[in-house]
Amino acid sequence: MAEQPAIEPMHQFLIHKIWDGPVFQLGGLTVDMSITNSVASMIAGAVILVLFFALTAKGQIVPNRAQATAEGLYNIVDKVLVTPIIGPGGKPYIPYLFTLFMVILVLNLMGVVFAIGNLGGLSLTFTVTSQLAVTATLAVLTFFSVFFLGFIKHGPKFLGLFAPSGMPLPLLIFMVPIEMISYFVRPVTLAMRLFGNMLGGHVVMSLFGSFVVALGLVALSGGLASLAIIPSALSFAMIVGLTGLELVVAVLQAFVFTALATVYLNEVVNFGHGH
Repeated sequence: MAEQPAIEPMHQFLIHKIWDGPVFQLGGLTVDMSITNSVASMIAGAVILVLFFALTAKGQIVPNRAQATAEGLYNIVDKVLVTPIIGPGGKPYIPYLFTLFMVILVLNLMGVVFAIGNLGGLSLTFTVTSQLAVTATLAVLTFFSVFFLGFIKHGPKFLGLFAPSGMPLPLLIFMVPIEMISYFVRPVTLAMRLFGNMLGGHVVMSLFGSFVVALGLVALSGGLASLAIIPSALSFAMIVGLTGLELVVAVLQAFVFTALATVYLNEVVNFGHGH
């Protein structure tokens, strides 16, 4: 029997070039304009978003299904997150939060829906949100945008966020560093949560997909080995169940990331109001 290739569940996360672009120096830094599988997936996600809203933003009084879907997604951010958490003062920030939600949602769903091709050895997609560099960029951008907005709106008074009111001075010496550490660790938790969930789910799906193929090949040998078709079928059933679960996780993680960004923004918009 021919030797079976080793199972490599992490292979699907490797970044590789699919088009060699120009490379040049900029201020001592090497800038490579090549297109990788990660960049191609992000471009594809941007195209999907543009096409989706180009086809759904009709403004019809009686919306069709596509427009109703787009309005429903918008209401998730507006009616479920911003209005209950921040209040009327959060309206100017809905465009950013809605964009954040949709970008993460589309990239997550692309990684799940098109991952079926990866099970057959085809690199049809790349799960962008399984890369810590991408999730960390989104988290840092969101966190420091909110942080600097706090200083723009409230000035040095915003530092009062790290000093709980009414606390004795001796305790403040200990509490201020603790509050600062817990505050500035937020982008780490934001990035790690999204990264970990997408990475873990795809690794498990890849492992069960490998079991289906490997055990199926063993069953073809005939004889007693044909019983391997039973665990192969069970592994396939697990893939079906995990795919449904991953679709739920893809939506949930986009919601959680946006919800936490909304909570952080609430501290700026309603600073000192006890909202």
